[in-house]
Amino acid sequence: MDKGFEAREFVKKIRPYKPGKPIEEVVRELHLKGEIIKLASNENPLGTSPLALEAMQKALNESYLYPDDNCFYLIRKLASRLGVDPENIIAGNGSVEILPLLTLAYLGPEYSAIVSQGSFIWYKIAINIAAGELIEVPLKNHMRDLNAMRSAIKENTKIIFLDNPMNPLGIINTRDEIENFFRQIPDNILVVMDEAYHQYIVNKPEYPDSFKYYKEGKNIIILHTFSKIYGLAGARLGYGLADEEIISNLMKLRISFNVNRISQVAGIAALDDYEHVKRGRAVNDAGKEFLYDAYKKLGFFYLPTYGNFIFVDFEKDSNIISESLQREGIITRTLKQYGFPNALRITIGTEEQNKQLIKALKKIL
Repeated sequence: MDKGFEAREFVKKIRPYKPGKPIEEVVRELHLKGEIIKLASNENPLGTSPLALEAMQKALNESYLYPDDNCFYLIRKLASRLGVDPENIIAGNGSVEILPLLTLAYLGPEYSAIVSQGSFIWYKIAINIAAGELIEVPLKNHMRDLNAMRSAIKENTKIIFLDNPMNPLGIINTRDEIENFFRQIPDNILVVMDEAYHQYIVNKPEYPDSFKYYKEGKNIIILHTFSKIYGLAGARLGYGLADEEIISNLMKLRISFNVNRISQVAGIAALDDYEHVKRGRAVNDAGKEFLYDAYKKLGFFYLPTYGNFIFVDFEKDSNIISESLQREGIITRTLKQYGFPNALRITIGTEEQNKQLIKALKKIL
């Protein structure tokens, strides 16, 4: 290609998101047989909400129709549940779709955004998409350092990204820490509170109520997803909650019909599947305790998690562990892209899957 035809400089800087390998590819590469356990992408091991499945199957006959461009019924159901106006919600093709909309709306070469080391990699990508200045703040003992993030604020800072729980570490910043943080940052900075795993947290008084800051009129957008506890990762559905002006600006930037018809129907039905949510939490809580005990006995460093995954450091190249587990039919996620060369992020599976994981780790180590 003619070298005179090149992408803009900020595009060259973007390091694309690298998802885990699909099951089919691992099977093909390693000639595996039998059950393959995928513990790489924090999917719900119980599968999709049965109510959502039923709704999607009925809606397949309407696939020839365009979806509702404004997600009318889904957004109104969410608004009713949350006690807000529909104008305060935007639906996305996964909550991740909303991230570049935010940076395109509020960043640019003259503005900066702050992220913590070890946060969801898409924050950096979204900042680069808007050609904004990225400020990355180091962790402190595997914890997000809110004091350091506050000190990193510059006059041109427009956005701060907080994933809580934090992916891939599974840690949170507590209610008191977030309260203090909001008291001390300027009002003209937008805080993106990404809570993809919040539904796995119940009866935890230390977990912040981000909705409180929205009601107080703070400059905040809260992101939620249907991918995790509802088991709709393949349907790609999420939403953001914010002030009407913020939502209006984001709506101007999204593509038309960004959420497909089947996903909208699935989300509406999933919101009523309280039993699936309850089972998902129970399986996750039981799996956590089993894996904590097993990792401790095996001498691995791990971080207690608030999500449906556990950060585990093996003190050796994580590719070695990951590839060995793949040969045993278990797919996990290395964290080299996040700056943790010896760690894996391992999804909490069903009781049987967790047992198979520990059996495989004992065998290879």
